[in-house]
Amino acid sequence: MSTPRDSELLEAWRAGDRAAGNVLFGRHFAAIYRFFRNKTGDEAEDLVQRTFMACAAGRERFHADAPFRAYLFSAARNVLREHFRGRHRGREPLDIDALSVADLAPGPSTWLAARAEENVLLRALRKIPLASQIVLELYYWERFTGVELGRFLQVSEETARGRIRAAKRQLEQAIREVETDPVLVSTTLSHIDAWAEALREQVVPSP
Repeated sequence: MSTPRDSELLEAWRAGDRAAGNVLFGRHFAAIYRFFRNKTGDEAEDLVQRTFMACAAGRERFHADAPFRAYLFSAARNVLREHFRGRHRGREPLDIDALSVADLAPGPSTWLAARAEENVLLRALRKIPLASQIVLELYYWERFTGVELGRFLQVSEETARGRIRAAKRQLEQAIREVETDPVLVSTTLSHIDAWAEALREQVVPSP
């Protein structure tokens, strides 16, 4: 018996098959949890639930020819935007994507990594615009291809790759701003890919 595709599981879940929903949830829980963890702290698990329920309820339109992960993370991004707008009590609308998590949710992250360089990277990610943070986390942690990022961002693959390069430049600048130890800045910058991969492996909660 062949393994059902994510799109098939989603269709079955929307038709009332809770077992299909459990399988889909199990496949993608860790990835969606990572998406929220360094942005919302202890509220991450609740936002994961809201993301999957939005998908099950059909609030997010899924096109069968689209990569499922791009669809799922688009739903997560919408949930995140709603979350931050709900915290904002000002009269002026927020440009969520242009603000950083440090602007939207001031205070230290509750995620403490194993190595000093990893914590520098986490702090720097929270200092760049949210749109750039999301692009880099999908690139580093979820290993999105250029095609997947293009579908997620609704731009061409070439444009998506350009945004990765721009986000990397923002991250490098943020690393220099959040850390005063020049040696730690150097070791963080020289092995960003390795530190990002190590962080990915540290966030593996049980669904």
